[in-house]
Amino acid sequence: MKIVSTIARYLLGLTFLTFGLNGFLNFIPMPPPTGTTAQFFGAIFVSHLYVVLFVLQIAPALLLLVNRYVPLALTILAPIIFNILCIHIFMAPAGLPLALVVTVLWFLTTWRVRSALSGILQR
Repeated sequence: MKIVSTIARYLLGLTFLTFGLNGFLNFIPMPPPTGTTAQFFGAIFVSHLYVVLFVLQIAPALLLLVNRYVPLALTILAPIIFNILCIHIFMAPAGLPLALVVTVLWFLTTWRVRSALSGILQR
């Protein structure tokens, strides 16, 4: 399980580093969103909230890749992954498979450091 968790950590880190940097550098061209998704992303870009979102993807990705503060990185990524899942479930189902893969990678990585995160779940 240790090897699986390590591979999942690297894949999760690379995924978020790639897509976080793509938010600033746009090296992976994507088709423009339509409908409700376009309105949602339009509001994010007009308000410049995208800067915060992409920085909050890049920073934990780097922490995962250098294997430092992994529980902190996973804690930062959890709400981002939840939002990605919700966007793909409710507005853009075409991206749902990648969102599910990222979720599984997060759980595999979290399983190894679950003792460090146990305090979060206490009353």
